[in-house]
Amino acid sequence: MPPFTVLHVCMGNICRSPMAERLLALAVRERLTRRAQDPARAEELVHSHSAGTGGWHAGEEMNPPAARQVTGRGGSVEGFAARKLRSDHIDAADLVLTATADQQEYVLALRPDAAARTFVLGEFGRLLAAVDAAALPSGEATPEAVYARGVALVAAAHDARLGASALSTDDLDDPWGRGDQCFSRVADEIEETVHPLAGALLP
Repeated sequence: MPPFTVLHVCMGNICRSPMAERLLALAVRERLTRRAQDPARAEELVHSHSAGTGGWHAGEEMNPPAARQVTGRGGSVEGFAARKLRSDHIDAADLVLTATADQQEYVLALRPDAAARTFVLGEFGRLLAAVDAAALPSGEATPEAVYARGVALVAAAHDARLGASALSTDDLDDPWGRGDQCFSRVADEIEETVHPLAGALLP
C-alpha cells in the first residue's frame, strides 16, 4: 500500500542511515520540483525512514557531521531521533537498504522473508543501472503509481542480482568519529544510489 516505503539501516542510526533517509527524501522533493509539482507532496509518494541494528543511541539526534552533510545539501534534520530496528519496521518496508552486508544479514536474520527486498545500498545502486526503466509501470506522480513502480523496480533489481556476487565496495564506510571529509565522501556515495532511485520512481 502507498506510500512506497524505504527503510535505511546502519549500526547506531546516527550517521549513515539518517543521511540516507534524509537525502532520499530530499531527492524526491527535487524530482517533484523538476516536474513542476509541489515538493511538499513528497511524503505522500515515498516514505523514507531509518533504524539501527543497535539501540545505544535511541532518542538521540543525528551525529553533527552527518547533520551538516544533510543540511549543506539542502535537506532537513528536523524531527530526527535515532531508534533500534524492529521486525515491524522491516515488515512495513517495500525496500530495505543497509549500509553494509553485515547489516543486511542482521535484517534477514530477523525477517528471512524480506530477502527479495533487502539490499546493501551500494549494491542496489549498481543494480539500478541494469533495470529496464521502460518496462516499469507508469511514472505518474500519484501515490498509487509511485508505489506500483517502486515495487516493480525492487523486483527487477532482485532479478538482476540473481547469480551475482555482492562487492566489498558496496559497503558504506562507518564515518563515526572521523572528520567532515569522510562524512562528505559517504554522503556522496549515498547520493550515488538515492538520486537514481528517486529518478527511477519519478522519471
